[in-house]
Amino acid sequence: MELNRRDFLRLSAISTVSVGLMYLRITEFAKDGSPVYAATSDTTEIPIIWLATGSCTGCTISLLNSLSPTIRNILIDEVVPSKHLSMRFHSTIMASEGELALEELKKTALNKGNYILVVEGAISTKDHGIYCEVGEIEGKGITGLEQTVSLGKDAMLVLAAGTCASYGGIPSAAPNTGGYTSVTKVFADAGIKTPVVNVPGCPPHPDWFVGTAATVLISGIEAVKLDPYGRPLAFYGKRIHEICPRNGSFQLGQFSKKFSDPYCMYQLGCKGPVTYADCPIRLWNSGNSWCVGANSLCIGCVEPGFPDIMSPLMKKAEGWEVDPLALPKPEKEDTGISPALAAGLGAIAGAAVTGAGVAISRQISTKPKTDEKSQKE
Repeated sequence: MELNRRDFLRLSAISTVSVGLMYLRITEFAKDGSPVYAATSDTTEIPIIWLATGSCTGCTISLLNSLSPTIRNILIDEVVPSKHLSMRFHSTIMASEGELALEELKKTALNKGNYILVVEGAISTKDHGIYCEVGEIEGKGITGLEQTVSLGKDAMLVLAAGTCASYGGIPSAAPNTGGYTSVTKVFADAGIKTPVVNVPGCPPHPDWFVGTAATVLISGIEAVKLDPYGRPLAFYGKRIHEICPRNGSFQLGQFSKKFSDPYCMYQLGCKGPVTYADCPIRLWNSGNSWCVGANSLCIGCVEPGFPDIMSPLMKKAEGWEVDPLALPKPEKEDTGISPALAAGLGAIAGAAVTGAGVAISRQISTKPKTDEKSQKE
């Protein structure tokens, strides 16, 4: 088999991980150059139900733009040998609709404790959730709240895709007339103990979601740690301000006066000093740029309380005066991911997932005081 330069680099990257994991085996390449693993009779199918509640579908669009692996690899190939994610229900991308689609959902839900539930969007709770219906059977509407509870209690794991599902996001912003809230809050009110992993972002980077799912396949949900807000530390373990290419300008006191200036944008309203994500080093749009790189601001979209506590987005919030000497120094945090795994697979294996999680205390002197309960919700 002949390999061009691009195929060789792809093979080299994944082979690096195979050394670390001892069992990733590349057997051939598909026509588009993507790796394909040999399917075997003992392949474990892990069903996924993707439930869209109060959302704009932006999180789905972000996932569909996954670069490595591509969405084709995720849905068709074995991203991890002998294990395959089987998307059984996703109202946006599935061919069937109506009761035919809901029948597939019901059939998948019979595998109690053996499927992954992905929730995209905030859940309406006011008036029993009637402000967000996700389908109907025999003329009777089914609410997102009803589906989240019924499917969530029997899932092996719930992935909250995006800030809306993770913390309420934009639908829950004041005055929140529909009573929108997060998956975690719905579960707490219903007494559901199913582990929830939050993958916030408006929308989240595709690597954050794909990497989280891949880590579950590789090592299980107990493999790595979560931060106090249920986010994988490998993606949300560092403050954007610490790894921002413009941090040097901040240290020198060089601040942009307008959005076209190449300096630190803190005084224009950038929320990087109080936001935890790896956007500056992961980059978006197939690794081309990110918000600040495009002369925009970090708006803190991965944080609990967004957008309310981050508003106004284009104005430096009062009480957020930042002294570079007062910022906590970055600490080396154990994410539970081996160097070989992180270096070789990058987007796939750079995730951190656990059902129990480990709370890590952080002192953020720059963040305004907010009610602790609202932060967690």
